[in-house]
Amino acid sequence: MTAKKSVLVALGLLAAALALVAAGCGGGGGGAPEALPSSSCTAIEYGGDGDPDYILASDFPLQGSSRTQTEQIVAAIKYQLQQQNYKAGDYNIGYQSCDDATAQAGSWDSGKCSANANAYAGNDAVIGVIGTFNSGCAAIEIPVLNQASDGGIPLLSPANTYVCLTAAAPSCDSTEPAKYYPSGDRNYLRVVANDAYQGGADAEFAQSEGVKNVYILNDKQAYGLGVATNFRDAAESLGIKIAGFAAWDSKATSYTSLYDKIKQTGADAVFLGGLIDENGAQLIKDKVAVLGPNDGAVKLIAPDGFTTQATIDESGGAASGMYLSVAGQPITAFKGAAKEFVDGLSAGPLSGKPIDPYAIYGGQAAQVMLDAIAASDGSRSDVISKLFASSVQNGLLGTFTFNEDGDPVASAGATVAITVYKATDKLETDTTIAPKQTTVDAALGK
Repeated sequence: MTAKKSVLVALGLLAAALALVAAGCGGGGGGAPEALPSSSCTAIEYGGDGDPDYILASDFPLQGSSRTQTEQIVAAIKYQLQQQNYKAGDYNIGYQSCDDATAQAGSWDSGKCSANANAYAGNDAVIGVIGTFNSGCAAIEIPVLNQASDGGIPLLSPANTYVCLTAAAPSCDSTEPAKYYPSGDRNYLRVVANDAYQGGADAEFAQSEGVKNVYILNDKQAYGLGVATNFRDAAESLGIKIAGFAAWDSKATSYTSLYDKIKQTGADAVFLGGLIDENGAQLIKDKVAVLGPNDGAVKLIAPDGFTTQATIDESGGAASGMYLSVAGQPITAFKGAAKEFVDGLSAGPLSGKPIDPYAIYGGQAAQVMLDAIAASDGSRSDVISKLFASSVQNGLLGTFTFNEDGDPVASAGATVAITVYKATDKLETDTTIAPKQTTVDAALGK
């Protein structure tokens, strides 16, 4: 073979190799996209024609106590994709469900969140991510996705409620939220109201239940400490005395000494700011053992980190009588398109199981993300732009838009509702509260 021919052959082989790499990268380049790592993610799920153009990933803890909630969120995302035949406008969308938890942690893991975020950023086929479930994990993933190629990867959460991920407030660190967006542009949004609303609503609920002196515990995580702080500031504004504010050790084998200390304060309620994953079941059991029934002399109130059937099941009945909140209207109040979605999800993927409230947020996030992809030119930067320009009309969570921070804004005249459930052998709706703006402002530390 002559030198000239050798060069031509080499160039031909190089061109072929580059073509294969390009095809493997996805992003509409033809051929099946490269899958995200199997160590964290399922295989690409796709039921449409041809090959997917892009990958839509979800990022949730699929091990530990939160699994009850997150598996339903995943089911809702899959259900929405199936309803749309894995299409977003002209684009074919494959789906991978990724786990940000480890068996050892039994919940989200910072190392896993970091590894997942880098895998998304390193795969050109990933057009968007629905997640995370935990605000602490979001704090790790947002900056990585913010600096990804093509303007950053859009991250849309159905569950993060930590105020400081999107907005500055007196209760936030001085570097928040700017430190999450090193590029200077926003790539993160959420369909759920932040914890100023939940903290405010829980404080108003406590007041309505006659609570005068509350002891507040938190799990030391971003979400847990944040919502505990929001609740404390709102409760103080309503004239409720704070008997104490402390953290619980998630590794402890017993909390009886902690509750003995609380008993001495004369508290007539305990608020648990945190997650059921953080040894929450033992915390509940010991509360009842030392301070009595949850709806007795010392009430037990918790936010959405505990609002799951797992709290009831894992506490062995000790959760009975405790109050648990979550953003949004009760599922029993859904009408129209929201009820159709719930009925379809329940009858299909969930096989008649009770629907967790966050499944609806997962479905709404999927709808918003797919609509933004459909309206885009196929670039990540344009998907982000279309997300911020979204105007949801009579969606699963009502009618809303997003502000420049990425937080949902209810339509004119609408209120942000927080549902309070009472635990029996299941979550039973107790009441729905739309906190006063003055209480929300107080929860923000204003």
